[in-house]
Amino acid sequence: MSQDNTQANVQDNNLNLNDNADTATNANVEITPEMQSFYQRADAIIGVANSQLGEEAHSGQVGASLLYAAARYSASVASIGFVKGDDFAKEKDDIVEFYVKQYRQMLSDNLADYAQNFDKYINISKES
Repeated sequence: MSQDNTQANVQDNNLNLNDNADTATNANVEITPEMQSFYQRADAIIGVANSQLGEEAHSGQVGASLLYAAARYSASVASIGFVKGDDFAKEKDDIVEFYVKQYRQMLSDNLADYAQNFDKYINISKES
């Protein structure tokens, strides 16, 4: 399986990152049903992560668990279509490169959004 196949598998589960970035920064972009579903899934996962916060775990611990879960799930998604583990292993570097690129873009977009809306987000956090 090539990086193109890995990308196709992931894009079945994710939207094009440029579409997400544009939506976050451009109010004139129409939110499609696919985008709405994407954000609803993400919000549901964030809700689960937030529900783990408390005396037993702080945000850094929950964040580390969330990153591990994303990595574990991504490995499973990336394996789709392979017949042999050896073939899958040969593609490891390309798979890692693909996911790192995707994560870097998502993180960058969300950091920019958070910085732009910092006061709003901080007030929401304080109210919770």
